[in-house]
Amino acid sequence: MAASIARRLPAWATLALFVAVTLGVGYLGAQVTTPAIGGWYAGLAKPDFTPPNGVFAPVWTALYVMMAVAAWMVWRADAAPSAIEAAMRAFWIQLALNLAWSWIFFGARDVGWAFFEILLLIAALLVTILRFWKLSPRAGLLLLPYLAWSLFATALTLRIWQLNPRS
Repeated sequence: MAASIARRLPAWATLALFVAVTLGVGYLGAQVTTPAIGGWYAGLAKPDFTPPNGVFAPVWTALYVMMAVAAWMVWRADAAPSAIEAAMRAFWIQLALNLAWSWIFFGARDVGWAFFEILLLIAALLVTILRFWKLSPRAGLLLLPYLAWSLFATALTLRIWQLNPRS
């Protein structure tokens, strides 16, 4: 039902919807992340390669917008509906895992579980990139910075876990 309604919207409206949803996921993650930054997270031992706290919000905002544009491009691809549906399903799964990481790391304050969860995210993201690439190479390319940042986040999560084994 939602898919048929969205297909009747003008292209710009569908793009705006994708941007709103992905930024909304970022907002939900920020609801648990922001309160933990000055307290619990500040008290963790972190590796030397940890970026300043002010870097995360602008990077994630840019990545969420790029994710939205990539999904929109796939949504509009001239391809079999089943291929588009499979690619979009992979997209929504990785987006849910993206949100779950914030709630596990910052909400539950379980760095070890967050590390294992981000491995699932990487796997889901790789599937998404491959499916997107087949339908729209540009959409696949738009997800590569997200993959790079997620791999960096994986290394950061692992190192924080190693430095704070009881977290």
